Amino acid sequence: MSPHASTPSPTDSDTPFGPTADTPSASPVGTTPGVGTAPSPGTASSASAGPTAADLLDFVRRTAADRELVDSLPLDPEGRTWVRLDGPGGSEAWLIGWPPGTGTGWHDHAESIGAFATARGTLTENALAVRLPASGWKTLELADGLDRSRRLAEGGGRAFGRHHVHEVLNESQDTHAVSVHAYYPPLPLIRRFSRTGPVLRLEQVERPEDWQ
Repeated sequence: MSPHASTPSPTDSDTPFGPTADTPSASPVGTTPGVGTAPSPGTASSASAGPTAADLLDFVRRTAADRELVDSLPLDPEGRTWVRLDGPGGSEAWLIGWPPGTGTGWHDHAESIGAFATARGTLTENALAVRLPASGWKTLELADGLDRSRRLAEGGGRAFGRHHVHEVLNESQDTHAVSVHAYYPPLPLIRRFSRTGPVLRLEQVERPEDWQ
């Protein structure tokens, strides 16, 4: 059975979307580097009765295999399109279309865990194996060795833990991609970043009213 879908909306601003690492670091420019721990994608908070990252990954993979649902998504040649889905256990879920050459930009997902799977085409995920400070900074200088990259072809998926930082891209020059994403708890906010070499800059904080 296909998840319930709401009215699609085209946009160039991403609706919410990784590997774990040892102990990487990121620090505000001009200060002593601090140490962060990459989040684990294994489970949600022990205090939560909601779905785990593994549950979300199972959901997005099964939904991505629903050809009728995937084919029903309107595609736009200029910008991403999406419909909201009914995710498991109160999670937030989306079916998203990606025109050639589009991407999300760097962002995180606050305290939410998540998963996504490619239903059509191929997506590239660039991620940072680091947990960024929750507040008190505008610019960070990243340590060496934090970058991770993976390509997810049709049927491929991945789960991630809280505070996951990444960008997702359709690098094809001529083929749309379609993917399914799920988050729990529903995203309270998304922080968006720009990046120049090792320097990451906080540009914007989006809240649900900005994308719903």
